[in-house]
Amino acid sequence: MNSLNYFNYFTEIEQHFWQKRGAHLLVSPLDWAIVETWQKAGISLPAVLKGIDRAFESYGRSRRAAAGRQLKSLAYCVDAVLEAAEEEKETAAGTGPSAGETSGLRREEQESFSRDQLRDFFARAAERLAATAKAAHGQEPELALRVEEVRSRLSELSPLLDSPAVLDLEDLERRLTVLEEKLTAALTSHAPEEFMLDVRREIDRQLAPYRRKMTAPQLAQLERQYMQKRLWERYNIPRLSLFYLT
Repeated sequence: MNSLNYFNYFTEIEQHFWQKRGAHLLVSPLDWAIVETWQKAGISLPAVLKGIDRAFESYGRSRRAAAGRQLKSLAYCVDAVLEAAEEEKETAAGTGPSAGETSGLRREEQESFSRDQLRDFFARAAERLAATAKAAHGQEPELALRVEEVRSRLSELSPLLDSPAVLDLEDLERRLTVLEEKLTAALTSHAPEEFMLDVRREIDRQLAPYRRKMTAPQLAQLERQYMQKRLWERYNIPRLSLFYLT
C-alpha cells in the first residue's frame, strides 16, 4: 500500500462503498466508527476493500437483495473484512518486512504530503481548537484548559515540519494519536450525562440488527469509536490524525 492510500484510508473505503451500492450517499456515524475500528486494528486498505466486495457478493445472493432491499451499512461487511485480513496475514506469514520498510510505508514514500499541506492542516486544527476552548471557557473552564493544552502541544509539533530531514509521518501520526486520546478523555469526562445517554441509545438502535454478527470485543471497540465521533462532533473538535488530512 503506498503512503497516499495509507493516509487516504477513510476516503478510499467510503468511495468504494458508494460504488458498490450504486449511490453517492452519506456514510452514517456508525459506518465511520466501523472504519475507525478497522484502521486502529491495522487492517490494510486492500483487505477492507476485498472484504466489502465479498460482503456485497454474499448479500447479492440473499433474499433481501432479491426483494430489492439495499445493503445499507458497513456493519454487514465486518465478518468479511476480518476474514480477508486474516487471509492477508496468513499469506504474509514468514515473509517479514522489506529493508527500509515500516508498517507498509517505505521511507522514500513518507513525504507524500507537502510540508505546506501539513502546515495548513495543523493551522486549521489549531484554529478550531482555540475556538472550542474559547466557547467552553465560561461554563466549562476545566475542559477549555484541556483543549487549550492540546492546541499548544499541536503548535509545538510545527518545528518538525521545518526540519531538512525526511519527515517520519508514522511518528507524527503517533504523536497526533496521543493528543486525540487526551482530547477524547477530556470530552468524555465533561460531556453532559444526558448527552452520553442519548448517544448510548443511538448506538443500541443502530447496532441492534448486527449484534449477533459481532463478538463482544468488536462491539465494545465499535461503541467506543462511535462515542468518540459523536463527542467530537458535539464540541466541534477537529480530527488530528493524518488519515483525515485528505
